[in-house]
Amino acid sequence: MTQKRLTWVDVTKGFLMILVVIGHYPGELNFPFIKYIYWFHMPAFFLLSGIFFKEIKDDQNTKGTIKKRFMQLMVPYLFFLFVITAVRYSMELALGNFELSWYLQDLWKLVIAGRFARGAYGVFWFITTLFFTYLLFMWMTKYLSRIKQVMLLVIFYLVAHLESIFAMHVISGGPAEAAQTIPMLWNLDVVLMAIVYFSLGYYAKSIWMNIKIHWLLGALLVVLGAVVTDYVGIIDYHLSMKFLRYDHLVLDLVIPMAFIIVMLGIFQRLTTILPLEWLAKVEKHSIAIMYLHIFTDIIMNDYFHYGLIGFTTLGLAVPILISIVIQKIIPYGKFFLGDIRAKKPIHL
Repeated sequence: MTQKRLTWVDVTKGFLMILVVIGHYPGELNFPFIKYIYWFHMPAFFLLSGIFFKEIKDDQNTKGTIKKRFMQLMVPYLFFLFVITAVRYSMELALGNFELSWYLQDLWKLVIAGRFARGAYGVFWFITTLFFTYLLFMWMTKYLSRIKQVMLLVIFYLVAHLESIFAMHVISGGPAEAAQTIPMLWNLDVVLMAIVYFSLGYYAKSIWMNIKIHWLLGALLVVLGAVVTDYVGIIDYHLSMKFLRYDHLVLDLVIPMAFIIVMLGIFQRLTTILPLEWLAKVEKHSIAIMYLHIFTDIIMNDYFHYGLIGFTTLGLAVPILISIVIQKIIPYGKFFLGDIRAKKPIHL
């Protein structure tokens, strides 16, 4: 049973990573597919992390767990931050950019990171948000009773929506521009929303690990209803955690949860009849894919012209190849990719 669960989880994460790549496609599509991806794919990552969260009561275990999470999340973050920045700056110098103020301003954005780090660093906000979401939830479950945890989560959810209202309607403008008028290191304010999805994964673990058919069918009706009503213009729903866009107090829970139930329910059933190993393999290289797919496009689009399929293919293939190279050639390569058990490079 444990192996089966691990299989569908890996397959689901691989599928979600493909959606992350597709979600960053810069071109125009006839169908608002990317808009619907944003309705659930980032909440799903936080929720899946919450499913496998374990409460910690002992102080010694707390220190060890924090260190472990830092090594798993922040070491790859710092590694790819250094690699991408080194390549970018080398390209700028090669093109004749010797303006010190440009580099200082760019470095300052990378220090603040979060929603202020754009372009090649567009996904970096997720890791800092996930890391501090984990730390906050660990503190809550260690020191607070369940009822106090829930009360605090309700407060977080309401405050997150108040901040979104301020950004989207008081400041106004595009979501990215409006959100960036609110100064915040590492997108820590997004933790207020992320921890709600994270907690739903933890509290409802028994439901997520075995989606019943009636849950699946009910959620499927909600998903179809939401897509159809949005597509015909009855509703105009958006969700962008990175840029603080939370459109509706109720729908921000109902729609992501419905999509996630459908996705997990389908993959839990599919993996019993189909291996779907290719999706599990995508998940094994998910760290490199996450950090490098946007940068791959930035470099490749000067030499190739491609649409969504080409963008997705390159965004998966190139980072996977780089991931393999890192693991096989660079000392401690797997360690830099988040595998804290790996201490030596793998040789052919």
